[in-house]
Amino acid sequence: MSQPVRLPPARYEHGGDEFIFVEIAEEMSMEANIKAMLITQELASREMAGLVDICPSNASYLVRFDPDVLPPKDLMGLLQELEGTFDEVPQGFALQTRVVDVPILYNDPWTHEALMRFRDRHQDPESTDLEYGARTNGFSSVEAFIDHLAGNPWIVTMLGFVPGLPFCYQLEPRERQVQVPKYVRPRTFTPERAFGIGGAFSVVYPVQGAGGYQLYGMSATPVLNVRQDHPDFDHSIVFPRPGDILRYRSVDRTEFDETRARVEDGSFRYRQQDVEFSPAAFLEDPQGVNDRLLEVLYR
Repeated sequence: MSQPVRLPPARYEHGGDEFIFVEIAEEMSMEANIKAMLITQELASREMAGLVDICPSNASYLVRFDPDVLPPKDLMGLLQELEGTFDEVPQGFALQTRVVDVPILYNDPWTHEALMRFRDRHQDPESTDLEYGARTNGFSSVEAFIDHLAGNPWIVTMLGFVPGLPFCYQLEPRERQVQVPKYVRPRTFTPERAFGIGGAFSVVYPVQGAGGYQLYGMSATPVLNVRQDHPDFDHSIVFPRPGDILRYRSVDRTEFDETRARVEDGSFRYRQQDVEFSPAAFLEDPQGVNDRLLEVLYR
């Protein structure tokens, strides 16, 4: 029988009169994010009077409350109690979520043009972002690096920085995770729907703007739709949800263009399947869980 997975201790800070910030761990990790998910889900389920908002993040969470209704001392005590409750990943806990196919054109012309404009801001101005990522992570070629990025799922740990931007952590054993630094100085331009990585986290940029992540491709599908004029966005202007599991599948230019046409005419639908994701099972057998997730998505 496997041993329970121990989770790191938390640090608590007040933010003015209305906020409590809880840092699960200084280091971002799957274990820290699981603990943040467990605590914030339990807190939300209690529907407490005076609890205004709960904002989970990669390795922390922020709670906003009304101190005239919910005394800070009482809330702090509850949060510390929940930390003790979820000191370990419960063996029976399963996150009700969905696995989603996200078609990516890797090494596309649009992000390539953008990254080449800003080589003076990069660690290695003589290479492309893909070449740099492949080399620094020990891959023999850009193609092998792309195969690795596209071959396993990523879990959405938070939404933020700009509206609709999904931060995703690799569902991989620690020794297989890729990591790349952000640009030395941020770009002033990044295309909408650009796919990139900074540190151990991937993102799809929801809008055109500045950015500092290494650029590797372009998503054929949007993650943000402020008009909500598409069925995939009926629940929110943002498609991804914290806890979603995304597969950044590699597609060729033909499939990319066909998907873009379907997005534009409104006929596109994300390929997705509801799943139960067990963090404890993943931490015990990462590759086995990943294989089952992708099998559900494409069966």
